Amino acid sequence: MRVGWQMKSRKGKLAFVVQKHKATSLHYDLRLEIGGVMPSWSVPKGPTLDSGVRRLAMPTSDHLMEYRRFEGVIKGEYGAGPVMIWDEGTYNPEVEVSKGVRREVVPEKEAEEVAKKSLREGNLKFRLYGKKLKGSFALVRTAGFGGKESWLLIKHRDEYSRLGYDAKDYDFSAVSKKTLAQIAGQEELGGSS
Repeated sequence: MRVGWQMKSRKGKLAFVVQKHKATSLHYDLRLEIGGVMPSWSVPKGPTLDSGVRRLAMPTSDHLMEYRRFEGVIKGEYGAGPVMIWDEGTYNPEVEVSKGVRREVVPEKEAEEVAKKSLREGNLKFRLYGKKLKGSFALVRTAGFGGKESWLLIKHRDEYSRLGYDAKDYDFSAVSKKTLAQIAGQEELGGSS
């Protein structure tokens, strides 16, 4: 159930991006605007709209806001490889008002504070307004693997939940419509990778 739902425009709102990146291994980077930067998580299998699936999300370094617009090829050693803007849009943090009932936090200043506090506490709930990803999600810090901090990306059950949703089935840029191979300059016949 949603309380206080409101569609948002970009101006003065919190941004998110999911970038598909083929570096050492193929993964998706989820980045949420919090405090003027974009805390980031590497999601190896990609985000899903299937509320029965939990995805591992490993924290990475914060990125500058400008990086959310990057689609192209990173050259050099660290992180070298093609990057696709797989999805983008805005988001609102959510607070739980009772078990399973969340309220979106819309006023910008309050939204920033709720997002910062929830991130510190390791339980960030949010509603995405993307081109591919929509609806309520959570990032929850776990005990970790081998001493490394890890999180789970969870899709809450709502009107956008889709059984069997796999990011690989939507393998094109939300901005340019190009595939990762096309971005890398390796366009194949038929335009798919």
